[in-house]
Amino acid sequence: MFSYLWWSLPLTLLVFFAARKLFVLTRLTFLNPLLVSMAIIIPLLLVLDIPYQHYFQGSRVLNDLLQPAVVALAYPLYEQLHQIRMRWKSIISVCFIGSLTAIISGTLVALWMGASPEIAASILPKSVTTPIAMAIASSIGGIPAISAACVIFVGILGAVLGHSLFDCVGIKTKAARGLSMGSASHALGTARCAEVDHQEGAFSSLALVICGIITSLIAPLMFPMLLHFFGAY
Repeated sequence: MFSYLWWSLPLTLLVFFAARKLFVLTRLTFLNPLLVSMAIIIPLLLVLDIPYQHYFQGSRVLNDLLQPAVVALAYPLYEQLHQIRMRWKSIISVCFIGSLTAIISGTLVALWMGASPEIAASILPKSVTTPIAMAIASSIGGIPAISAACVIFVGILGAVLGHSLFDCVGIKTKAARGLSMGSASHALGTARCAEVDHQEGAFSSLALVICGIITSLIAPLMFPMLLHFFGAY
C-alpha cells in the first residue's frame, strides 16, 4: 500500500546521496544535492499520485532529527569561541546587521507585493535555519510550512550563486565571505562554504548560530513594528 510508504525514507536517502555524489563528481553549483533531490522526488510523487502527507509520515524520522540538529548547532559556536573573543565586536555587528536586513527586507517586500500579515510572518525568518525559522514563524502568527519552503529556496540560492557574487563584487576575505553566507543562507550556504574552504565554513557556521539567536530574539519585536509602519494592522 502506498499509504504506508515504508520506502519513502530509503528512497529519500538514496536520492540525496546519489545527488551528493553527482555534485562531488561534477562540482557544478547548480547541481546542489538538495535541489536535485527535490527535482526527482516531487515529480515522482506527482506522477504516482501520492499525497505529501503519506510521504512525510514514511520519512518522519528525518523531520524529527531537526530538533537535535538545532542543539548540535551549539558545537560550532563552542569551536569558534577563540574567534569570538578576538573579533566579537565585528562578528556580532555583522550578524546583527545581517539579521536585521533579512527581517526588514523580506517582510516589507512581502507586504509591498500585497501579502497578508500571515504570509509576511512566514517569510520573515527566511535567512535562518529551518527548525528555528519554523519556530519563529509559529510564534509570530506565520505558517511554518511556508517558512520552511522559503528557507530552502534562500539556502539553495545562496549555495548556488553566493560565491559567484562574492567574486563579482571583489569580496576575498574568508571571514567576510563566511559571515555573509551564514547570515543570509544558513545551513545550505554554510555547507557550500565548508566545501570551498575550512575557514570560510567555520565563520559561516558561527554566523548561522548567532543569526539564529538574534533573529529569535528580535523577530517578535520587529514584526509588529513593521506591520504598523506599513499600515498592515
